[in-house]
Amino acid sequence: MLLAVTAVALRTFRGAELCHLLSRDAALRQALGFAAVPHRTTVERRLRTLLPEAEAQVSALGAQVIKDVQPHAARPQASAIDGRMYEAAGPKWHRKHRLKGRAPAGLRNVDTESSWSKSGYRGWVQGYRLVLQGLAFPHPVPVFAAWRENSTGEATIVGRALAEGRLPVTPVLLGDTTFGGARLTRAYAEQGGWLLTPYQLPKRKRSWKHDLYAYRRETIELLFQRIIQACDLKSCPSKGLGRSGAFVIASVWLYQVVFLSNYREGRPAAHVKEQLDSARWRIAA
Repeated sequence: MLLAVTAVALRTFRGAELCHLLSRDAALRQALGFAAVPHRTTVERRLRTLLPEAEAQVSALGAQVIKDVQPHAARPQASAIDGRMYEAAGPKWHRKHRLKGRAPAGLRNVDTESSWSKSGYRGWVQGYRLVLQGLAFPHPVPVFAAWRENSTGEATIVGRALAEGRLPVTPVLLGDTTFGGARLTRAYAEQGGWLLTPYQLPKRKRSWKHDLYAYRRETIELLFQRIIQACDLKSCPSKGLGRSGAFVIASVWLYQVVFLSNYREGRPAAHVKEQLDSARWRIAA
């Protein structure tokens, strides 16, 4: 996990490059807990299988964030949830060829594990999907993340996480219409929370519910942008569900770590990119 974080911080995602970095930097190797430089194939294999552990680390730190980062008395403990598609590395493999199980002549280095999905503002994207839950007050910060196939719906991902006890249940959860289905809202209510989507807003008259829901755009959408800007990951840095997910989820965990450190030490909590930029330009003693 720490090696994946190092890859994100230093923008070095190839197994051979990471091994070379470990061989050249004894201080880094010691800080990561490596007694010796692992073989490249070992690094690649562990990165491909890291996703469940990475998601568990985000959830564990998210529980600590929920405990430590409390809203002001005038505001409820609320979170917001949304999803984002990450474009796969490599060329496009279109649906008509996928269904036939063949790649066109001359098409190389396709991420065959990626899949297509469509959004209203980005259109069709070949890649994977990150579902992110973050606190709304007092600061947007991740508390849950899941990386799945692009073809799996966001409501399905959240519903499964809720049923398995992996999704944090806050008194209020803000989500767009994707999460407003009767089954998911009922399941969330059974866990003791209120899932507020446009389907739960009054149609004719504006109320306090509209004001509360408006924070979704100011929190979860802002949080996605902050994580992307801090770690410079707008698309998949490698191929494969597990390997690309390891790096993207590591970027979420890294944001959590720096945010919580800033919050506890009284520094501006959202100054995460500045900390990572300093790490990238570190000078050996």
